[in-house]
Amino acid sequence: MRKIVHRHLGKVVAGAGLAVAGTAVMVGITLPGTAGADESGGTNGNGTATAQDAGQGSGAVKPGVVEEAPAEGKKGTGSDPLTDDETKRVEQLALTKQMFNAGENAEGRRGPERLSVDLADPDAKELDDANAPRRADVTFYDYRNDTLVTRTVNLDTGKVEQTASRQGVQPPLSHDENVQALKLLIGDPLGAGLKADFKDATGKELTDPEQQLLLNSAVYRATPGAQPAALDKCGEHRCVRLFPKVKNGPWIDARSLIVDLSTRKVVKLGR
Repeated sequence: MRKIVHRHLGKVVAGAGLAVAGTAVMVGITLPGTAGADESGGTNGNGTATAQDAGQGSGAVKPGVVEEAPAEGKKGTGSDPLTDDETKRVEQLALTKQMFNAGENAEGRRGPERLSVDLADPDAKELDDANAPRRADVTFYDYRNDTLVTRTVNLDTGKVEQTASRQGVQPPLSHDENVQALKLLIGDPLGAGLKADFKDATGKELTDPEQQLLLNSAVYRATPGAQPAALDKCGEHRCVRLFPKVKNGPWIDARSLIVDLSTRKVVKLGR
């Protein structure tokens, strides 16, 4: 293992305890513990990996399309979590054809990247109203102009009641963004060490990150003077620091490599 650590750019971190402790100390975050032999992981509410099993599907990503909103299905009441039917409906209500055609996702395809769908808080004047309408906040990230867009949809009327656009705001990354960042990394010359470490750990080539790795990530923001100039816009751009883990295996240290999803470039941090 000592040979692996010194041979490659992205070193394999031996032992789950060492991986978690070392990474947490050096980058100031807490990684999840190692799952068991049949680890399946999970995601948080917005789809960001939390030692999740990224192998939830394979195959080429089909171009997105804007469809008519489906008919109302199962509905929740009050502060009940959004039902699957409600979630699907508000996603389609929030994304207009104009937004789809003008926006761009993490893969460079048409349509902004959907990040999350959450039940919206009621208006102050509706707090004590048992019949207050349920609303949902649908959040997108438009890579064409690095803008976070949140649209509030009234679940009763199906109308978009509010749209807020902000720049320089970077919420946690979605599962799809994590996968795209890793694909950019393993397709870049700077990802050679990570691929070599994966092969040392498994005896196999790293070709499909969704099937072969579990992903954690953190949004990376520029710190003046602490990184190459190529990362100065991180924070305005959507930049990712990845913490990959071999499925049912060790963590691989890729902390020095930052993926700028806005420019689709990989940059190595300076020492």
